[in-house]
Amino acid sequence: MIREQGKKQDRLGNFIFAGGIVLGTAADQASKLAAASSLKGHGAVPVLQGIFELLYLENRGAAFRILKNRQWIMILLALAISAGAVFMAVRLPKERRYRALRLALGLLVCGALGNLIDRIARGYVIDFLYFSLIDFPVFNIADIFVCAGCALLLILLLFYYREEDLQIFGNEKGKTNGS
Repeated sequence: MIREQGKKQDRLGNFIFAGGIVLGTAADQASKLAAASSLKGHGAVPVLQGIFELLYLENRGAAFRILKNRQWIMILLALAISAGAVFMAVRLPKERRYRALRLALGLLVCGALGNLIDRIARGYVIDFLYFSLIDFPVFNIADIFVCAGCALLLILLLFYYREEDLQIFGNEKGKTNGS
């Protein structure tokens, strides 16, 4: 009886994780479609004059336009990150203590999949958010998900979890692969 409740809780946790990824990825894609239909072919649209603008850009590279026209590298990287994050999230105990880690992994997957869809469907990623005040590179919602997921993951690993909390991803303490 208790074991069945645990399985139901695991399924529910995995369903919520997957649902969050679907919703986040859908929000990213909807925002890009809106940007393409209303911003493409037009100049920047000021939201906060001199600070923040909406500006359509087709990014054929990665962050800060590195790896320009090397989409296959970015596709493989997005697939590897997504697979690794999902693998880790599924292995996480469904305890409250690991919810933030599951959220960080979900954000990474949302961002990776959002930009992966663009790369496969269009051959480029649609960027449209621009902080003109600091001339920050143009970005999109998927980029926000990736950055937020990485930042949360870093904070959790540096300040919240202890090594013992993360043993679920590696060998038991003191054991090696050969023993």
